[in-house]
Amino acid sequence: AEASPSGRTQGGQLDIHDFNGQVALQQCQLMDEFHSIVNMGAEAMRFLNPDGELVGEIPDDGELSNPEVLRGELRRILIESLPHGTIQWGHKIASVTPGDGHRPHVINFANGSSVSTEVLIGADGAWSRVRASLNGAMPEYLGTLWVETFLHDVEKNHPQSAALVGSGAMLAMKPGRGIFGHREANDVIHTYVVLKKPLEWMQSVDFSDRERALTLVAEQLGQGWAPELLELVTRGETTPVARPIWGLPLEHTWDRVPGIMLIGDAAHLTPPDGDGANWALYDGAQLAQAIAATPADIDTAFNTFAEQMLPRSAASSTEGYQSFEQTFGYNAPANLRDMMNRTKTYGHQHQ
Repeated sequence: AEASPSGRTQGGQLDIHDFNGQVALQQCQLMDEFHSIVNMGAEAMRFLNPDGELVGEIPDDGELSNPEVLRGELRRILIESLPHGTIQWGHKIASVTPGDGHRPHVINFANGSSVSTEVLIGADGAWSRVRASLNGAMPEYLGTLWVETFLHDVEKNHPQSAALVGSGAMLAMKPGRGIFGHREANDVIHTYVVLKKPLEWMQSVDFSDRERALTLVAEQLGQGWAPELLELVTRGETTPVARPIWGLPLEHTWDRVPGIMLIGDAAHLTPPDGDGANWALYDGAQLAQAIAATPADIDTAFNTFAEQMLPRSAASSTEGYQSFEQTFGYNAPANLRDMMNRTKTYGHQHQ
């Protein structure tokens, strides 16, 4: 859909897991390039009370089991691995008309062009036009939105915030609201304010007025927050962006049409829990292997892939919803304390 590889900023960091995302990158023979973009030390995690007290922390063990990389840099190494001209930029999908075995599938683009194809893989994300053409479900708003802003040159300009967040991620929660800070490459802190709010509230706020919007967002957190935590929000140096969290209903389905398959968020969009991009990478690698095994019989390849992907994604989606609610929901503070206690107990037992 984008005009070029640099058409827009690609969002925050991703932790790429060794059991799915890294498996795909290994199969793409991109591990050297991947290691060159890893933000070393960023796997660390700190949990704070709203008053700024440290509840517990998980250090970066250096094993690179879940290393953090900038989303844009990951996309760059994937793009650069492809032959020039493979990607056709500026082709946002407007609609898809599935074929019927006698006629090919037709993709209509917003720029007025169209293409016919016997084989169509819908990797077109949360609002997939391919899924919609197969009578698939539409994403539902999950009642939580994240408002994001950034601090730059934090070691020099925001040393308190830098110390608070540490080298990786920091999370401080009250029931249904919280502050999530992520230390990114290039001396940046990416701050998210987590709020349980109706969509109407988001639509009532003028986020283009940076200072006023950030003050209003901080007020929604309520009383009892340490000033140094609130400064992650109120001193934000970029215009805040509100990101409502969407997910596909659990156990959703779509019509299986010969010659069409879905992968990634098009197939199994869940709230953010660190797995979406990883499973998208893994889907692509698995599907490629299935096609390479039976290149003359695409539907056999698609069926082989679906037999693995559908139950895996159903289980992962259930886990993703549970993980998101445990981390950012109304009982989040108690859940985080319990998790840290379990971590400490496990560590003591294995010393």
